[in-house]
Amino acid sequence: MQILQYAIRPLMVLKYFGQLLLALAVLTTVPLIVSLLFGDYNVSVRYATVIGVIGTTGLLCSRLPAPKRMQNNEAMVITALIFLVSPLVMTWPVMASGFAFSDAIFETISAVTTTGLSTAVNLPEKTQTFLFARAWMQWTGGLGMVVLSMAVLIQPGLTAKRLDIEDSFDDDIIGNTRTIAQRTIIIYSLITLVGIIILVALKVSWFNAIVYTFAAISTGGFAPHDTSLAALQNTAGEIAVIGICMSGAVALLFYYRIFHAGFFTIRQDAQLLTFLFISLLLVAVLTCLLHYQDNFGWNEAFYQAALNGLSAQSTAGFALMNMGEMGSGSKFTLIMSMFFGGCAGSTSGGVKIIRLLIIARLLYLLLQRAAAPPRAVTEARLGSHKLSDHEIINAMTLFVLFVGITALSWLPFLVMGYDPLDSLFEVVSAMSTAGLSTGITAAELPLLLKAILCVDMLLGRLEIVAWMVFLYPLTWFGMRKEK
Repeated sequence: MQILQYAIRPLMVLKYFGQLLLALAVLTTVPLIVSLLFGDYNVSVRYATVIGVIGTTGLLCSRLPAPKRMQNNEAMVITALIFLVSPLVMTWPVMASGFAFSDAIFETISAVTTTGLSTAVNLPEKTQTFLFARAWMQWTGGLGMVVLSMAVLIQPGLTAKRLDIEDSFDDDIIGNTRTIAQRTIIIYSLITLVGIIILVALKVSWFNAIVYTFAAISTGGFAPHDTSLAALQNTAGEIAVIGICMSGAVALLFYYRIFHAGFFTIRQDAQLLTFLFISLLLVAVLTCLLHYQDNFGWNEAFYQAALNGLSAQSTAGFALMNMGEMGSGSKFTLIMSMFFGGCAGSTSGGVKIIRLLIIARLLYLLLQRAAAPPRAVTEARLGSHKLSDHEIINAMTLFVLFVGITALSWLPFLVMGYDPLDSLFEVVSAMSTAGLSTGITAAELPLLLKAILCVDMLLGRLEIVAWMVFLYPLTWFGMRKEK
């Protein structure tokens, strides 16, 4: 039996891709204004040119006639396109800061995907325009990913219910996106504003407060200093930044639900409770490892474990110490935390807690069935929700793909002689869009390995499936749905 499949309709893709280009042009005016304020007129010309090109292209495309109803594959193609084009067009302005093209594209992909891996050094010597612009790219990338993923990649069911958007879902992807975008932008902006105010109140400079908050709420991790979080030299400020990271790793629309249903709604959210439990367990394990294996005192071990561990769990990527100097046990623990990631509907990466819950429930069901009578009826449930075959297949597929691509990406590092654990740390960090590094990611890293990490960051940010749809031949060629 042949399954009916519709190819994308070019006018539909071009029209709404054009609208996203217009949005990108508007967002790019912010670093343009910042470059003018700081007197970086050479960079200003580049940003103005980029705005003119993508703005004109977006305006022309957005005026094309198109059907009202969007197919899922069209939505995924548009999402993949914007995450492919955004870093490309931002590479030219970044090159004005002295980067070669390969390092500039690495930097912009890391920024747009909210990863935080970087080949840049001597950051205090870079212009404030550059430091602001890459944090701004992370902030906009985090916001865009949340909106697009919830509207496009999340289907009705358990995840939508957990995010309190079940009522907003029908087959109108465009309508879903607008509804979700309005709520998300308000929540995201409010948390950002609160974060900046808190850091300024803790005696962090205005510039650092803005840059750190942008990178924290987006769980991006770009810091304006080579020593990342340690450069603050402000204990309260460091804790506040990690707190902002954790707030970004929680499904943003959960805050909307709290506002309407009260704080105690947290007791009904298995994903959030599991995320918090894993975070506490991570800190406890990492504290013991840092004390017994790395010879830290208990107080210092706990502080380092809490800040570095929660930064990894939220996939923010801020670091308070040199990851390369950690023991093997600590590195492996951080690898696992980055792999798990945060909550679905957040700015964090990883495989997401909700999928781990689904897989854990499926394994428990297999054990139940092994001991149950032959005719016993057992169902895969998570709380009061009955898991559909679609949800189970999606979770298992993403998990297998994530592990498989990580293994394939790891192999070239091993062939080229890099330390196995350190290179695995780097690959998982890229796939999980975490950004923590053992020191392998640097300007001297071979071009092939830089390219592999770039691909991993893009695959991990869109959770692989959108790229598979993008590369699937029948997405582009085949039967087309009538208008």
